[in-house]
This record gives sequence, C-alpha cells and structure tokens, in this order.
Amino acid sequence: MKHQKQRMKDYWRRNIKIVLSLLAIWFVVSFGFGILLAEPLNAIRLGGFKLGFWFAQQGAIFTFVILIFVYVYLMNKLDEEFDVNEK
Repeated sequence: MKHQKQRMKDYWRRNIKIVLSLLAIWFVVSFGFGILLAEPLNAIRLGGFKLGFWFAQQGAIFTFVILIFVYVYLMNKLDEEFDVNEK
C-alpha cells in the first residue's frame, strides 16, 4: 500500500513536470517570440509576413496544437510506465 502511494506521487510529480515544461515552451513562443522579441524577429520574413507578427498571430496557436499532441504522446508513455493506461 505504501509502495503504491509512492508510485502515484512519482506519477503525479512526473505529470506536473511534463505540464510545466510544455507550458514553458508555449510561454516562450507566445509571449517571448510574439511580444518581447517581435521587433528583432520582424527583420525576418516568413511567407511574406514579418516573423514577429507571424508568431503573434499564428505561431503560438500552431505551437499550442503541436504541444497538445506531444502531451498526449508523453502521457501515454507515462501511463504505460506506471501501469495506469486505459488499455
């Protein structure tokens, strides 16, 4: 019983670590690239648009969607490792 509680604590600790890591990436892309670094990035063009503008308008959304798939993949691996998967 005590071993099971420790395993669940380890599971949630790793889960939170994954979530915080992915949120940090999203923050850097959306706030960092889209707002803080927009001016320097605007010197680069992507598809005819300034890169800073692109990150503010599209890049953060694309990154968020990609991070959802990464989260699902990582959580499925974690679930299998701790034997709490849905299969």
